[in-house]
Amino acid sequence: MHPPRIPLSGSLAHDVSRRALLIVASAPPVASGGGLPSELVSPSSDPPAGEATAGETSADQAAGRFAVGAWQSKWLLATTAALLVGVVALALLVVAIKRDRTVDPVVVAGAPSMVVGEVVPVAPTPRTLEPYVGLGTWIDRFDFSPPYTGDNPPVQPADVAEMNSQGVRTLYLQASHRADRSPGLTEDPWVLAEFLLAAHQHDMAVVAWYLPKWESEDLGKIKAMADFSFLGHRFDGIGIDIEYNQDGLEPLERSQRLVQLSRRVHRHVGDDPLAAIVLPPVLTEEVNPDFWPQFPWRQLAPLYDVWMPMSYWSFRSESSGYNDGYTYNTESTRLLRELIGDDDALVHGIGGIGAADASEGGAAGSEPLATVGDLQGFAESLRDTGSIGGSMYDWVTLDAGARRVLSELFASGAASALPGLSGP
Repeated sequence: MHPPRIPLSGSLAHDVSRRALLIVASAPPVASGGGLPSELVSPSSDPPAGEATAGETSADQAAGRFAVGAWQSKWLLATTAALLVGVVALALLVVAIKRDRTVDPVVVAGAPSMVVGEVVPVAPTPRTLEPYVGLGTWIDRFDFSPPYTGDNPPVQPADVAEMNSQGVRTLYLQASHRADRSPGLTEDPWVLAEFLLAAHQHDMAVVAWYLPKWESEDLGKIKAMADFSFLGHRFDGIGIDIEYNQDGLEPLERSQRLVQLSRRVHRHVGDDPLAAIVLPPVLTEEVNPDFWPQFPWRQLAPLYDVWMPMSYWSFRSESSGYNDGYTYNTESTRLLRELIGDDDALVHGIGGIGAADASEGGAAGSEPLATVGDLQGFAESLRDTGSIGGSMYDWVTLDAGARRVLSELFASGAASALPGLSGP
C-alpha cells in the first residue's frame, strides 16, 4: 500500500538552478540552505560533521503559504545561518498542515501553467518486500540527474506514466552517487521528490539504489536515501549495488569493507528489507574469478532480504554458453542460492542490457544490447527458478517493442506465473 494518491497536473520544478521554496507571509521570504527545502524533506539522520540541521525563525510565519520561486543551486556554499532556518520552518509547515490538512498548490516560477495540485501530507508506510515482486525497470544518474544530463534528461518524472502503462510495478532509481558531479548526500532532491510523487500517483513503488566505492562517504549517502522524505512520501525500498572493484584494494580488504558497510546499513534501517544488487555468481565464480576473488557470500546472507543478480547476458560471448536470457539467469540464480546457503532465497533477476530488435543491431554506446527475442527465455528462467520478480536494465535501452513484449510476458506470458511472496 502506498500513501494516498496526490493529484498532479504538472512537474514540481524543471530548472534545478532556479528552484526555491519560499515562505510567503508578513515577513520577508526565507529560503532554505540547499537541496530540497528543509521544510519538506527530512535529511539524513546522521549528517556529516559540521553540517547544521536545526534552527529557528519567527513564529508569525506559521500561517504562510508556499510557492516555488528562484533559488541558487550552489547549495554547498550556503551559510550555516541559512541552514538554521530548517527545523522551525518544518514546524510551521506542520502547523499549517494541521490547520488546513493540505498545502497550497506549488507553482513553478516562470511557468505558472505547471501546477502541482493539492499536495497532501501522508503518514509514511512501512517498507516491505512487495516492491520486488513482478515487473520493474531501472534508471541511473545518466538518465535523469541534471549534472549528468543537462537540461533535457532522457527520463523525466512524466515518463513514469508510460512505465505504468507497460505494467511496471517498481522503478529502481539511482538516488545517490559518489562523484564530483554528485557532491550532495543525494542526487537533486527536487527531482527525487518529483519521481516519488509521480510513481505514487500511479500506485508504483520506488526503490533507491546506490553504488558503494568502499569509502567513508558511502554510509552517509545510503542513510540519506533511507531517511529521505517528502511530506511523508519516501522510497519504498533501498538497494545496494555491489560490484565496484576499481578501488586499488586487495580483494580481502574490499570484502571486509563491504561486510562492515552492510552491517551498518542493516543497523540503520532496522526491520526494513534490504536488497543486494549483485554480480551474477556465474561471472564471479566461473567466467572471471579474478574480478572479486572469495566474494563474501555467506557473510552477506543474513544482512540482505532479497537478491538481485545482474545477469547481463548481452556481455557474454556465444562460445561461453551464457549468451542467452534463460541459461545465464537460471545458472546465476541457482549458484547464488547455493553460495549463500539458502535454497529459498528471494530473487529478483535483472536481465540485459536493454533489448532491441535484432534486425536493427541495437547497441547502447559501446555496450551490446540483448534482443527482443531473448526476453521469452528470460521470463521462462524467472518462472523456472521461482523468482519473485524481474526487470531489464534499463528503461532507456529498452526500445518500444521490447517494452511491449516484456509487459505481455509479465501480464499473460511466462512471467505471469511467478510465485510472489506467498510461494508456489
